[in-house]
Amino acid sequence: MRLAAFEYRHRPRVAVVEDDGTLFPLPGVTSLTDLIRETGGLAGLLAAAAVAQDVPPGPHVSQVRLLAPLQPSSVRDFVTFEEHVEGVRRSVSGEAGVPEQWYEAPTFYFSNPHAVFGPHDDVPMPPGSSVLDFELEVAAVIGRDGRDLTPAQAHIVGYTIFNDWSARDLQSAEMQVGLGPCKGKDTASTLGPYLVTADELEPYRDSEGFLRLALTAEINGAKVGNDLLSNMSWTFEEMAAYASRGTRIVAGDVLGSGTCGNGGCLAELWGRSGEQSPSPLGPGDTVTLTVEGLGSLTTRITPGVAPVQLPRARRRNRERP
Repeated sequence: MRLAAFEYRHRPRVAVVEDDGTLFPLPGVTSLTDLIRETGGLAGLLAAAAVAQDVPPGPHVSQVRLLAPLQPSSVRDFVTFEEHVEGVRRSVSGEAGVPEQWYEAPTFYFSNPHAVFGPHDDVPMPPGSSVLDFELEVAAVIGRDGRDLTPAQAHIVGYTIFNDWSARDLQSAEMQVGLGPCKGKDTASTLGPYLVTADELEPYRDSEGFLRLALTAEINGAKVGNDLLSNMSWTFEEMAAYASRGTRIVAGDVLGSGTCGNGGCLAELWGRSGEQSPSPLGPGDTVTLTVEGLGSLTTRITPGVAPVQLPRARRRNRERP
């Protein structure tokens, strides 16, 4: 089942999406995130959405403004593709290879849940950046609350496409402090176009538990990357178990797969070639990400605002009382 969050006649709605794009709105439902939290898992969500079979069809998807399917309370973005780590590490820090520690656990950082954009929303240039990059990912959506879970206990209710926009010039500078990315990843994340329920993707699951989905990235209509989601080094269930270690994950939380390899972002290509080709993204560029079984995201880059200037750190004399 495909579920959409959308705005129609200035009202937020949630609907089941048919293959021809017809929307069947769920009566009284205005938030897919809330619906996931209220239904307690995949079976409950499917049962709640089944009422769409008994309601009149609504508008076509082309007649509405699609919203991001989720407004999550947290977004954990993992890095599970070895090929991506190799290329981006060389691009961002100049170092070769993959850190040995990467193989020990599915590392993640927290992205900004307040900067989630919809599937056709324009994305502005981050203030102060001239080196914008896309990142092609798949996001899994948690279906039930839990902590200290095993992979078998992790409950994933569905999947959507995730574009983790990255200001590489800001990222390269701030990561020298040693705390990981912050403003380099803070301006926008795009989710959509739909939430595809987990049962729909079971036919793509391989013997190791990975989803064998084809991934493609295009800039201004030219293909720059393609990969398989099954090249992840951990399953989404293993990632959910790690995310819940010593803490709580809740229904509606988003777990990003991390960026795929073989051109899943520009920085990987730059790291391998030693030059910024293709060029960084700028105003007027259009990025299209396509994932088998999930659909496509198309985003146009627009000019951003100038950064508010702040002083450099004051050097203190380290006076003591």
